[in-house]
Amino acid sequence: MHSVSSPTRVSSAQVFAIAGPAMIANLTTPLIGIVSTTAIGRLDDAALLGGVAMASVIFDCLFWLFAFLRMGTVAFTAQSLGAGETSELRAILVRGLIVAAVIGTALTALQAPLSAILLGAMGGSEAVTRAATTYFAIRIWSAPLALGNYVVLGWLIGQARAKLALSTQITINLINMAATALLVQVFDFGIAGAASAAVVAEAAGLALGGLIAYRLSQGHPALSRAMLFDRARLTRMLSVNRDIMIRTASLIAAFLFFIAQGARAGDMTLAANAVLNNFLLISAFFLDGLANAAEQLCGRAYGSRDKEAFAGAVRLVIKWGFGFALAVAACFLLFGPMLIDMMTASVEVRRIARDYLWFVIFAPLLGVFAFAYDGVYIGATWARDMRNLMMASLVIFLAAWLALRGFGNAGLWAALLVHYAARGGLEALKYPALYRASFRA
Repeated sequence: MHSVSSPTRVSSAQVFAIAGPAMIANLTTPLIGIVSTTAIGRLDDAALLGGVAMASVIFDCLFWLFAFLRMGTVAFTAQSLGAGETSELRAILVRGLIVAAVIGTALTALQAPLSAILLGAMGGSEAVTRAATTYFAIRIWSAPLALGNYVVLGWLIGQARAKLALSTQITINLINMAATALLVQVFDFGIAGAASAAVVAEAAGLALGGLIAYRLSQGHPALSRAMLFDRARLTRMLSVNRDIMIRTASLIAAFLFFIAQGARAGDMTLAANAVLNNFLLISAFFLDGLANAAEQLCGRAYGSRDKEAFAGAVRLVIKWGFGFALAVAACFLLFGPMLIDMMTASVEVRRIARDYLWFVIFAPLLGVFAFAYDGVYIGATWARDMRNLMMASLVIFLAAWLALRGFGNAGLWAALLVHYAARGGLEALKYPALYRASFRA
């Protein structure tokens, strides 16, 4: 028996109703870094620019570690919608916000040791570390707000309200850019201004998201304490979130290992890798948008026990993933050298980046399964399997690097492509068994 809330036939229009806004939101995000870099860069102090760059990477990884707040909320919201349990939607939101508040408050309380450990591990110069410490001490106060925004964003995407999610995301990004320009350039607050802008933007985003959530929740039954703290649902939420967090930590470990090994190869190679990483980000924007669609559509079909809708969503996301990957790879092939020249003026960095361009041309094609099946596994809350497969992929990546390290930076890039292939390949191999077990008659 199928729920009316999840039609058996999933269309491309449904995929892009979610993926399209997610892609646009992803494409606006780098503008924050560009504006911050430009605003601080105009102060003509390399240490300040290095401090912002170093601290920004730390916050990207720190907040990314808790991305389960978005992913888990998407899955639980979509599954409840598919099962027709609309009374549970408000409880999912509030539970998520409580967890976000607890984690965010803990991060804020632990800011002194966190700052010392993380900035110490980055190994920057004394001037850069001093600037980064100033940035960290201010921006850490955005932690409860940023994590709360993850929850609201996941809650909106889980209900297929992607345009509302997009408007919230773009509001955060635009306020961040405007506040950075104002506080750094006009009021001359320097690095403290850039950090304060992030706090202001996250606060404005959460206020807007809270208002949207309040409006959407009107007319729903009052949320009882018994429903909010339902033991079985709380246990499941914490279990799924724990597994997604371990999975994300494994992914971050691979990412940081890649950066660290590139840094050891020398400044020119590090700079060339940084340029090529922008290519990886561009392809990820599109593939991650489709993963968002997989999370919602698969979660909703899973909740309604509609195996045809589930399988249809998986096929469409993979099909469109390959379409976008081919288009992006073709653009890199045709315009890659020109894009490299736009990103760096150094002749030597340009030469090195061109030597390794082939790796980023193939990366989107190898990444299709990795992104698509991540979305599928999250939507179906196959979190334990996703965790185990990501940890296995990390081991394969490190083994590949050990085997290929004699080839220098080329070996490092080849190991990264092996990681992409392992992530998607292992999930693809495991998928049929999980699908059969989940929809067994």
